[in-house]
Amino acid sequence: MDSTAAAAAASPTLLSPLPLDLNPSAAFFDPSSLQKQPGRIPRQFLWPQGDLEQTVGELNEPVVDLSGVVAGEPGATRRAAEMVRHACLAHGFFQVINHGIDPDLVASARLHVRDFFNRPLSHKLKARKRPDSMWGYAGAHIERFSSKLPWKETLSLGYNQEASPSIVVDYITSVLGTEYEQAGWVYQRYCEAMKRLSLVIMEVLAISLGVERSYYKSFFEDSSSIMRCNYYPPCQDSDLTLGTGPHCDPTSLTILHQNEVEGLEVFTNNKWHSIRPRPDAFVINIGDTFMALSNGRYRSCLHRAVVNRSRERISLAFFLCPREDKVVRPPQDLLVRDGPRKYPDFTWSALLEFTQKHYRADIRTLQSFTKWLLSQQPN
Repeated sequence: MDSTAAAAAASPTLLSPLPLDLNPSAAFFDPSSLQKQPGRIPRQFLWPQGDLEQTVGELNEPVVDLSGVVAGEPGATRRAAEMVRHACLAHGFFQVINHGIDPDLVASARLHVRDFFNRPLSHKLKARKRPDSMWGYAGAHIERFSSKLPWKETLSLGYNQEASPSIVVDYITSVLGTEYEQAGWVYQRYCEAMKRLSLVIMEVLAISLGVERSYYKSFFEDSSSIMRCNYYPPCQDSDLTLGTGPHCDPTSLTILHQNEVEGLEVFTNNKWHSIRPRPDAFVINIGDTFMALSNGRYRSCLHRAVVNRSRERISLAFFLCPREDKVVRPPQDLLVRDGPRKYPDFTWSALLEFTQKHYRADIRTLQSFTKWLLSQQPN
């Protein structure tokens, strides 16, 4: 067990079966106001020293060329799968290039994200996330937590092509008005592109695990996923806080595009390693749900985001999730080869509820969820 895992085991963050750490009287996060008081960062944004450990350098993660995979070249596909296998056994993190995503679409999405977050707080609050929803604007997750607040703002959008072919546009215009219709269509097309890319990656993951190539692709064809626009404002006290604390994503797969400002870091070999932004690449990391789908063979990636003293950082994250009522279990041929089950059957809706109401995602989310799930079942 690494040092971070040991600390998590010693200090579990499982909370009571009430909405976790809710802070209904908290003020809104207004970074422009907080920036005027350097050296006086509010205590809610202070993080423990252990979470603020310095990096030791850049991670030498695999950069996987998908051109041969998309073209159906067997040799290139085997090489890509082998690179992915090594990464997922080590830390659950890699990058992909030659993925077929239009760079103009990515640039347009980033422009619309920057435009939204640079608006006055009163404007952003039109899309404020409601207590019963995951979608909308949130500043530092103040509505959920009262300590270790992340120095960031987010805009979260639900994407389910089966539910509606214009689901993202409809949501954006319903909360921000028709002036955001163009932005809504850009986000919609971005989600569609990420869904296509995610299914290609799922094929590579299946090959790398030695299971039937279409197994995971078929599992996620009717997925219900999340697009999250992250904005990390500059912070003059950047050595005291974090943009996102150490955690593993509870979702299945994360596809991330980051701007030229560094900030993403991955924990492996007991050290934090920075990730150099590549404008031509997408960052890929394994989440808890896929760790369960691989019966624990592939590791959910432990990562965090640091903030910059003088420059804003933007990232676009697409979280691939199963349909909410679909049962998460590894393929039978993987179990026959690799041994007994490590996790019980569960639905994505159950894990989602757990992380939204009972538990703040960390390195032990899946293990804690498993214990919680079993405790809810009759003897």
